[in-house]
Amino acid sequence: MPLISDADRLVARFHTAVDLWATGVMLRRQTIRRRNPEASAQDVEALLNQWLQQRPGAEMGDGPQPDLPRRK
Repeated sequence: MPLISDADRLVARFHTAVDLWATGVMLRRQTIRRRNPEASAQDVEALLNQWLQQRPGAEMGDGPQPDLPRRK
């Protein structure tokens, strides 16, 4: 039974995070399409990009950040 290294665990966690983010964006795109059935594909993408930049917590480029421990 192979042991999983810390680096492999970090890579797996990163892939999971990216997959979750991509799924969330896909779901938001579907919501925009459902709420704006007359919108073109370009309009949907523009609305999606606007939401990504203006959603609550996006002012600094991402959602609220946790306090990270400081290095000594």
